[in-house]
Amino acid sequence: NKRPIFSAAATTTTVKKMSSGIGFIGLGIMGEGMAQCLLKEKVAGTKDTPLVIWNRTKSKCTAFEETYGQEYTIVIKDSAKDVVECCGFTFSMLSTPEASAAVFNAPDGVLAGVSDKSSIIDCATLAESDMKGMSEAVVAKGGRFLEAPVSGSKVPAATGALIFLCAGSKAVFDEPIIQSSLNAMGKASHFFSEQVGYGTRAKLVVNSLMGTMVAAYSEALALAENSDLDASKMIEVIGQGAIQSPVYGLKGPKMIKKDHAPNFPLKHAHKDMALASDLAKEKGVEFSVMDQAEKLFRKAREDSELNVADEDFSAVFEAVHKESTGEFSKKRKDS
Repeated sequence: NKRPIFSAAATTTTVKKMSSGIGFIGLGIMGEGMAQCLLKEKVAGTKDTPLVIWNRTKSKCTAFEETYGQEYTIVIKDSAKDVVECCGFTFSMLSTPEASAAVFNAPDGVLAGVSDKSSIIDCATLAESDMKGMSEAVVAKGGRFLEAPVSGSKVPAATGALIFLCAGSKAVFDEPIIQSSLNAMGKASHFFSEQVGYGTRAKLVVNSLMGTMVAAYSEALALAENSDLDASKMIEVIGQGAIQSPVYGLKGPKMIKKDHAPNFPLKHAHKDMALASDLAKEKGVEFSVMDQAEKLFRKAREDSELNVADEDFSAVFEAVHKESTGEFSKKRKDS
């Protein structure tokens, strides 16, 4: 599998006067909620500290400004480069490694705007080598880099309840404005190492476990349903014992109703699980249980008949039922 390449190739930067604003690149499922939290906690969006935004689809920026612009100071830029050039601190939250590489390396992208006045805080989930590549490219131009992938999905992003898993520049992590930003967008932030990559490792550990939990939960619920047990009652039972989990409590009732409205798309969950499997191979770790879960997610993602790649990762439940031959599963597939 080819990975996106993050290049430190020389670029020409015209340094413009820095504003006191905070930059935010990427207003997707996660980024929109995170940016909203910066406004509501008044970390950004004031006249003294505007929120400076850019998104690949400009209409997202326009809609965001229309929603919040009456109350907060929001500046829309024409490129990621423009955001970085005018902000000392820029957050980036892009959905895939391919999107991150494209926006980072573009002639009018993130790296093109970096100077010795720039600090980049990247919140995407990438391969460790990709995150290191970005860091090296930023530092080569005199900037500072903090990796800060997050644990959490759409609702935690919108409610300021993310968990930040950080590594890289401790100086950036300790900056008062960054601490205020992390506190606004999250309920906890952890600094693992000044070596970039450790935040990514932590994120892959968390998300591979979460995906495996949901895969196992899907099989357990399918077993209950095909054994003529009331699935809602079994969700209640599971929630009362030692194996209870907020993930089970939130996802279970929706799963049995085929409600997979996306909070964390299945294709993104699978991407993280595949990266975790690669990491386990690299580190020589026995990973057979999680590898099997990754294969189940891969099958669900690639199944054009199911068409659940863009649905919530709980839709792996539909792949379990499709592979099952029990009477309940047969009826569910036909319903």
